[in-house]
Amino acid sequence: DIEKNITSIKVTNIIESLKKFFSILPFELTEGQKKVFKEIIHDLSTSNKPMRRLLQGDVGSGKTIVALGSLLSVVGAGYQGVLMAPTEVLAEQHYLTVKKLLSNDSKQSDSFFQVSNIINNKDCRIGILTGSMPKKKKDSIQEMLESGELDIVIGTHSVIQESVVIPKLALAVVDEEHRFGVDQRNALFKKRIDHKTIPHMLAMTATPIPASLAMAIYGDLESSVINSLPVGRQPIRTRVVDKINRNRMYEFVEKQLDQGRQAFVVYPLINESESINAKAAIIEQNRLQNEVFPDRNVGLLHGRMKMEEKQLVMDNFREGNIDILVSTPVIEVGVDIPNASVMIIEGADRFGIAQLHQFRGRVGRGKHESYCMLVAEDPSEDSLKRLKAVEEVSDGFKLAEIDLELRGEGNVRQH
Repeated sequence: DIEKNITSIKVTNIIESLKKFFSILPFELTEGQKKVFKEIIHDLSTSNKPMRRLLQGDVGSGKTIVALGSLLSVVGAGYQGVLMAPTEVLAEQHYLTVKKLLSNDSKQSDSFFQVSNIINNKDCRIGILTGSMPKKKKDSIQEMLESGELDIVIGTHSVIQESVVIPKLALAVVDEEHRFGVDQRNALFKKRIDHKTIPHMLAMTATPIPASLAMAIYGDLESSVINSLPVGRQPIRTRVVDKINRNRMYEFVEKQLDQGRQAFVVYPLINESESINAKAAIIEQNRLQNEVFPDRNVGLLHGRMKMEEKQLVMDNFREGNIDILVSTPVIEVGVDIPNASVMIIEGADRFGIAQLHQFRGRVGRGKHESYCMLVAEDPSEDSLKRLKAVEEVSDGFKLAEIDLELRGEGNVRQH
């Protein structure tokens, strides 16, 4: 609970200071993004009351841009910002996305980069902080945060450890909010600029929550929704594929590759152990490369790879050097390959509706018609209902309502 006498930083002239940022974006903001920006700007600039806002947006609706613009607005006013993600893979993906968008210099330190004159004619330094980084790099990022040299840090729950001091923290963006505990969220607000001022908070989720459930869980937050997708997004034709039709599916993929397209193959979570999941993906990649697509280049991505290795694989995929990318569920969010037109989800009956919808959102991002194949190994009646829902419905908000009907509310407090 926020004490009534506790205030937050009032940020003024936001639109003016964000003009340069908007001008370098390689696309026009959607109406949904513009509407949400206005709501956030109103929260940050009209009073000292701390912003508490939940941003819901379907897969690919452009929430990261809204988050980045909001963070830059507090940097323009002389403060610092945090973007916290639940996993290292997602934190790394955000960092690489932001770096690609703002910086052409790949030679800079891989744990931070600098952008010149991005906001109010000031330079901005953006860094990453995760648990698996070498101690030397972690210490360096923490020193830069404490001294104020680093303006924005993107990271995992590492950013909320007591040893991490962020003296001018004015905005905390929490991505995939539902995957954090209440205590983890609250730890961000203990990082006060002084004994009374706490940061603004923007919570984001790409897994739309049914209105009834959202009110139960997030009744204390203002709600924003991005309900439009960027221009040119293609509808994705989704089919449940029986395992006996696997060869026909591979023939279809071959035809897509002949047309110059690319494909994802997501392998299910076999086990909580990253090493076992990595082994399963390696076996599948070998099978596809040697037995099914010997004339194609089949790549591999899994959670045990280092950030630099993942980046190299994704760069090769983006540049067309890899035809088919076999991956564990690490590509659930944030991956944008416009030329990829096929998503095969193996063991689709093992995933929930929200995850299936997230995976599907990795395709349909370019000008080509796209396809999602849900391969069911041995589906139960319940899992078939889930797969059929994803096959028939493409709207994430409608799928969230169906998910609630199929699963029930469960323990709302637990959720």
